[in-house]
Amino acid sequence: MLTSIGKFSKSFFIKLLVGIIILPFVFWGMGDVFRGGNQNVIASIDSKKVSTQEFVNYVRSLNLSAKQIKDLPKTDLIEKILSEFIGKKVMALEIEKLGISVNDNSLRNIIKNDKMFYKNNKFSRTEYEKFLIQSGINAPMFELNIAEQEKRRQFLTSLSGGIVIPEIMVIREFSKENQTKTIKYIDLEKFHIKNKPSEKSKKDLFERNKNIFFVEFKSIRYSEITPEKISGNKEYSENFFQQLDNIENNILDGQSFDEVVQNYNLIVNSIKKINSKKEDENKNKINKLSDNLFKKIFSITSVKTPEVININDKYFLVEILNIENKNKSFNDPEVQEALDVQLNFKSKIENNTSILKEISMGAFDKEKFTNFALKNDLEIKDYKISNLKQNEIFTEGIIKRIFLIKDNEIDLITNNTLTKNFLVLAVKTKFKNIKKDTNEYEQYEAKARLNLINKIYQSHDDNLNKKYKVELNQRTIDRVKNSF
Repeated sequence: MLTSIGKFSKSFFIKLLVGIIILPFVFWGMGDVFRGGNQNVIASIDSKKVSTQEFVNYVRSLNLSAKQIKDLPKTDLIEKILSEFIGKKVMALEIEKLGISVNDNSLRNIIKNDKMFYKNNKFSRTEYEKFLIQSGINAPMFELNIAEQEKRRQFLTSLSGGIVIPEIMVIREFSKENQTKTIKYIDLEKFHIKNKPSEKSKKDLFERNKNIFFVEFKSIRYSEITPEKISGNKEYSENFFQQLDNIENNILDGQSFDEVVQNYNLIVNSIKKINSKKEDENKNKINKLSDNLFKKIFSITSVKTPEVININDKYFLVEILNIENKNKSFNDPEVQEALDVQLNFKSKIENNTSILKEISMGAFDKEKFTNFALKNDLEIKDYKISNLKQNEIFTEGIIKRIFLIKDNEIDLITNNTLTKNFLVLAVKTKFKNIKKDTNEYEQYEAKARLNLINKIYQSHDDNLNKKYKVELNQRTIDRVKNSF
């Protein structure tokens, strides 16, 4: 059903519907409130109990894939789905208290105004019925869903609707990204490079983490499923795809790789002990299967669980026979590289933390800035930034953070991976002007509005967490995981 709906997702309303479905995550954080209790109750919201059967029905309505269902006991997918489910329940309680409703006329207008159901520029009942058939849902179910989503939309609008954004907020948002800033900066790369990890620290780290330094080898086998083999002709006909469906269904029912091969007289190819680089234990490259097919097969984590996969409109029966982990030695080049990266990263964190501590205490002034450069043989460079895209030296993300530094202040700016680290002294800032009644003004007004709405949603989220007492039955959750 979700696949069918996806085909029609160009409709504005369907996009809105899908978007609103995501919103309960904004309003609910699960926390660690797990309890025991009645096995027929999976959760309670204040005094209202959520039955296990109701939640199971909801999970089934999501049409999870066979693999997702199989992996439920090993993942936290059920907890995530339960979080969404409870979020919707809490929102429904709030909607009920606010008296938000959608009458038949409103519902009719929503559907009749959705251009996805138009033909010759007007609503077509035939197009609507066609959508329902192709989506695999009936009219009452779809219309109920629309009504629920519309009530949620109205609820969210009630929180943020009617907001008038003051000009000063627009200017502030504009100024964050539109200024000319003269700075002095020190690139800390040389400072961090000189702190090379010692041999002892590398050996200590290796000994503590031997279990993560290994190469995974998989023994695999695969067979191309051709029309000649399963339908008796060379065409990818309806009969071929019918037989392919039968193979997939039989696999789901427990049929083995060997049984499928025997039933259809398929030709089997086997490869023993190959790693993710398509190399055997002696580092010889295995080139007898395409990269795309290999990547798809190697990504399979289950052993002796056959699957049918599609690569470039060709179909294959594949299976992982065995998985072995071979430990790497300390002197392995990849191990050495990993140890260097880890210890260098740790060193950068420690050094950056030390500098930031001095900055926060006011001990890192202009004089300290200069002395730091001299002491560590680092160059102080002058630079003028006039726009966010001026990225010969700094990325856009780093420039945004530099723009937040006030004149005569110093800050340490890094990227997320700590591959770029700069000490920056803001010398002079000149802010640009924005004109009203322009597209640019509207863009930054929208940004300011979105930031304010997010703050309102966050505040409401905090209030809901305090307002509703949620208790989860962990035993029942575990039971549900194993019930599919």
